[in-house]
Amino acid sequence: MLESDVYEYFKSNHIEYELVEHEAAYTIEEIEKMNISGFEYIVKNLFIRDDKKRHYYLIVVKKDTIVNMKELQSKIKSRRLSFASESDLNKYLHLSHGEVTPLGIFYDESKSVEVIFDQNIPDIIGVHPLTNIKTVYLKTDDLIRIIKKHGNKISIVSI
Repeated sequence: MLESDVYEYFKSNHIEYELVEHEAAYTIEEIEKMNISGFEYIVKNLFIRDDKKRHYYLIVVKKDTIVNMKELQSKIKSRRLSFASESDLNKYLHLSHGEVTPLGIFYDESKSVEVIFDQNIPDIIGVHPLTNIKTVYLKTDDLIRIIKKHGNKISIVSI
């Protein structure tokens, strides 16, 4: 799927969104310095795995949330968690560091990645549309429906 396919998907599924273009952003700190419109809705996305590389998770939290891996491990009943490698990120979501987005599930043909949303995510969410030079804002419920429709497991957890 290409970035343009994301917008076509939104259009064909009647999903309203707003798009903001900006310089490449690899971290929340970088995008904060750009002072872009809608910054308060941008989320942090973490691609993690268990210690046996059997389960992969995409964690979606408010941009200022600090994720305690041990607590998260307990809440999702997982083995020890750590960040997945860039090669795993590319293998499962066809993304690179700095491009992590829940929309990467479009590439997850095996539906191996579970997407976990923090229960404190606002009603509007800002994520990269498969490129880190743009941010797309849409309703969180619409994003959750996209992920469910694709067939990936989804959980909402207090992080």
